[in-house]
Amino acid sequence: MAEATSVRPLSAETIDTWNYEADVVIAGYGVAGASAAVEAARAGAEVLVLERAGGWGGAASLAGGFIYLGGGTALQKALGFEDTPENMKTFMMAALGPGADEEKITDYCEGSVDHYNWLVECGVPFKESFYGQPGWETPFDDGLMYSGGENSAPFSTIATPAPRGHIPQMADKKVGEKGGGYMLMKPLVDTATALGVQAQYDMRVQTLITDASGRVVGVQAKQYGKDVFVRARKGVVLATGSFAYNKEMVEAFAPRLIGRPAAAIEEHDGRAIRMAQALGADLAHMDATEVAFFGDPQMMVRGILVNGRGQRYVNEDTYPGRIGQLTLLQNDNQAYLIIDEEAYEEANTTPTATPFFRFQPTWVAETVEELESEMGLPEGTLQATVEVYNKHAATGQDPVLGKKPEWVKPIGSPVAALDLRNFTAGFTLGGLRTNTDSEVLHVSGDPIPGLFAAGRCTSGVCAWGYASGTSLGDGSFFGRRAGISAARG
Repeated sequence: MAEATSVRPLSAETIDTWNYEADVVIAGYGVAGASAAVEAARAGAEVLVLERAGGWGGAASLAGGFIYLGGGTALQKALGFEDTPENMKTFMMAALGPGADEEKITDYCEGSVDHYNWLVECGVPFKESFYGQPGWETPFDDGLMYSGGENSAPFSTIATPAPRGHIPQMADKKVGEKGGGYMLMKPLVDTATALGVQAQYDMRVQTLITDASGRVVGVQAKQYGKDVFVRARKGVVLATGSFAYNKEMVEAFAPRLIGRPAAAIEEHDGRAIRMAQALGADLAHMDATEVAFFGDPQMMVRGILVNGRGQRYVNEDTYPGRIGQLTLLQNDNQAYLIIDEEAYEEANTTPTATPFFRFQPTWVAETVEELESEMGLPEGTLQATVEVYNKHAATGQDPVLGKKPEWVKPIGSPVAALDLRNFTAGFTLGGLRTNTDSEVLHVSGDPIPGLFAAGRCTSGVCAWGYASGTSLGDGSFFGRRAGISAARG
C-alpha cells in the first residue's frame, strides 16, 4: 500500500476496513464544504464532512464576509440599486479576466438572485443599509457595498455601476478575527446540522481511493496520527482551500507570492489539488493571485500613488485589491502615496475598518521638488507627475487615470510621502478545472467519475482579476452544485 504521505490514489481493493461511510464525503468545512453539505443532504444523501481543523469555519469564518451577488437581489432593490444578470456579467468578464470562464460567470450571474434567496433561507442576515465610502470593508454592519471597483474607471464605462458586495450582518466585528464571514458560516453549518450532516474534525485528508474502473469511491485521511479510510457511496467533494501556504507550489506556479501568503488560515496547503492531479485532473489559472495592499483607502483616494519612477499607475479610488495586483504584478511592488497635509488630516478623521493601515508619513517637505529629492526619485519625475495631476485637478478632472471628480483635488503644501513599498500579500486563485456542475475535469476534458470540487481549490469565476466576495460567492454557489452533483452519484 502507498505511504500515507503520498498523494497517489489508493486502490479500494487494498482497504480491509472502512472506518466511516456515507453517500457523500466532503473534505473541508468552509463555505464551499458547508454549501455542498446542505444541498447534498437536501437531495436525500447521507453526508459526512471531514475537517482538518478542530472545528468548522475555514478561511470563510475569518473573512470580512463579502459575498459577490447581483443581478437584482432583494437587498439591491431595497436600497434603490438597479442591476441585471447581463450587466453583472459584463462587469465580471471585464474585471476578472483575461481568461475568465464565461460559462461559469454566465451561470453565476443568472443564478445570483436565487443564490441570495437561498442564503437568506439558510438564515444568513443582511441589513438594509448601504456603505458608500472607500474601504476594504465597512467599519459598521451595513449589508451592501461596492467591492470590486464597479463605480470606478475603467469599469464604470464598461458596465453600469452597481454595488454587489453583500455582507452578512454582525455586531462587534473584529477584522481578521470574527467578521461577516462568521455570520455566513454559522447559519450554513446550523442548517447542515439540522439536515443530519455529520462531521469529523482533526481529519487530514491524504489521498483519494478509487475502484477498479477508476471511479473515486473514498478518501484516506489521518486522524490523531492514525490512518482512517472513508468510503463514499456516491461521490467525494474537495473543498479544502487554496495552495497559498504550499511553498513548493507557490514557487512553481505563483512565484510573485513567495514569502507573502495572505490566506486567512495556514491549512491552505494545496493538498486536494495534488490529490486530484494524481488522478490526471486538469488545472487552470495557477498563476492567478489576489493581492492585498496595506494602504488605507480613505487616504489613498485623497492622494496619488506613484511607483518607483515617480509615475502614477492606478486610479486611487478603485478597488484596493486591484491596486495591490497592479502594484505587485506590474510595478515591482514599488508604491508611494503622495498626499498633502490637509488631505492627510482629513483622511484621519474618517471611519475605517483598517486603522492599522493608517501610517505616518515617511518624508515631509514644503515642495514637491524637495520631497522628490528626499525620496531619492529621479530628478523631475515626481515633479512632472504632480504638475500634470494638479493642472487637471484644478478643474476636478483626471484624464490620465479617470479618478472620480469627488476625489480629485490639487496637491498642496506641505506635502508628504508614505513609503508603501513591499506592502502587499496575497492568496492564490487557480486550482482544479471544474465544469458548472462542479465535476473535476481530467486533462482529457472528461469528468473524473465520483470526484467533485468547489471553492479556492478550484479555478472559479476569477482568472487574472478579483473582486471582494468572489471567493465566498463562487465557493458557496458552486459548492451547492458540487453537493447536488455528488448526491446524484
